[in-house]
Amino acid sequence: MNLSLLVALVEDTRTEDIIAAARDAGATGATIVNGGRGEGLEPEQTFLGLSVQTQRNMVLFLVAKPRARAILEKIAEAGEFDETSGSGVAFEIAIEDAVGLGSQLKAILAEVEHDI
Repeated sequence: MNLSLLVALVEDTRTEDIIAAARDAGATGATIVNGGRGEGLEPEQTFLGLSVQTQRNMVLFLVAKPRARAILEKIAEAGEFDETSGSGVAFEIAIEDAVGLGSQLKAILAEVEHDI
């Protein structure tokens, strides 16, 4: 299997834009894990002891390895990761093997068939 897992940790308000950008670049689906919290270079802001951070989501994309870099770049562009501090981060993890993909694997392979 020639797959990669793209993980994007993003502000809740940017999740839909990131999914749309990834789909436009060739991703066939996404899994969203809601309610994360993160802290970057700057310490978290509080007001009367309560956090004022926005909610974060973890968005997971299982994609064909040949398309991974292009999708990752579109995710970064849509999330404005390089322009806005603290807007999010995305990274790629190589996948050795996977089960339960059924029809999605067919769609992934069809997407990259002409690239192979």
